[in-house]
Amino acid sequence: MKNIKIKYLLPFIAMACMVVGVFSSCDNDDSSGSSGAPVITSIAKSVEGDLIPVTVGDPKNYYIIQGTGLAGVTKIYFNDFDTYFNPTLVTDTAIFVLIDEKTPFANASNKLKLVTKQGTILYDFVIAPPTPRLDSYNPINAVEGDVVTVYGDYFLDPVVKVGTVDVPVLSSSLTEITFKMPANAANKYVSVANISGSATSKEAVGTALFDDVWYNDWMFDGPEGKVTLESSGAAQGKVMIKSINDGWSGNQFRNKDWATLDMANYSGLRLWIKGDKAGKVAVILNGNWSDPDSKVIEVTTQWKEYNLPWSSWPFAITGLQTLVIKDFTGEKSNYYLDNIGFILK
Repeated sequence: MKNIKIKYLLPFIAMACMVVGVFSSCDNDDSSGSSGAPVITSIAKSVEGDLIPVTVGDPKNYYIIQGTGLAGVTKIYFNDFDTYFNPTLVTDTAIFVLIDEKTPFANASNKLKLVTKQGTILYDFVIAPPTPRLDSYNPINAVEGDVVTVYGDYFLDPVVKVGTVDVPVLSSSLTEITFKMPANAANKYVSVANISGSATSKEAVGTALFDDVWYNDWMFDGPEGKVTLESSGAAQGKVMIKSINDGWSGNQFRNKDWATLDMANYSGLRLWIKGDKAGKVAVILNGNWSDPDSKVIEVTTQWKEYNLPWSSWPFAITGLQTLVIKDFTGEKSNYYLDNIGFILK
């Protein structure tokens, strides 16, 4: 019983039948029967090879509970979640069960509870959260000592890194984390890990052109009322740009002194965009207004991320002086922009 092997990785039910069959044959040689109090000796993930005991389980995977006195099981709970099991896949020494994807993992008991006809038993067992999902962080251009907020999901007992440096977590919930940006963070990525895995930001520190505010002394260059900053509905952070465009017209953004940003470290432009209605816009750089020189992108009513390499434009881009968002539908349209910045080489 200490070295049971599943010889082949079969479809789940077939494999379960084989496993239960093996345990059943062992039961026939075991004089203890099922009259005693239930005992759990181990839990193993149902995979090809040795049944290796584990203390952490992943939802949507099958596990084999091993012990004695298990035949009379009437209820199975993972973290107090009533879990379905097939009674035909139960013997006195093994239970084959699927951990439900709805099983809670946060603020939970971290216990497996078996209720049997002979009694109830608790066993220490942790349900792992999904791998973290890192949607965004803000401000992207944070410097040493700035408090940064990370947005996403499944941040259970998170570990945060900037590059390869561990940073202390100031506060965390399942969907938000705050930390202070460490020194020497420019051009490094933010990552968040839990016991299931890790996720890394798409944006490197210091690469934002607009992230709640304009950086590098950039501004809207045009008539009053055509562009506003909106404090709700942002793709990331708390503020987005609303651009009111007449048909075929463009709104221009630039440095207040017409200074040129050096693009030597960057391979392209990133931005998020949506509209009040579906449409198209031309992204125009450095005053190249002619249609062959612009990059036309689709706009929907939902936020869409674009990563536009410099090769998207038919001219060399070594510096950036102006950025224009031009309507390409011929109708008056409202477009919303957020998370404008650059892609590291």
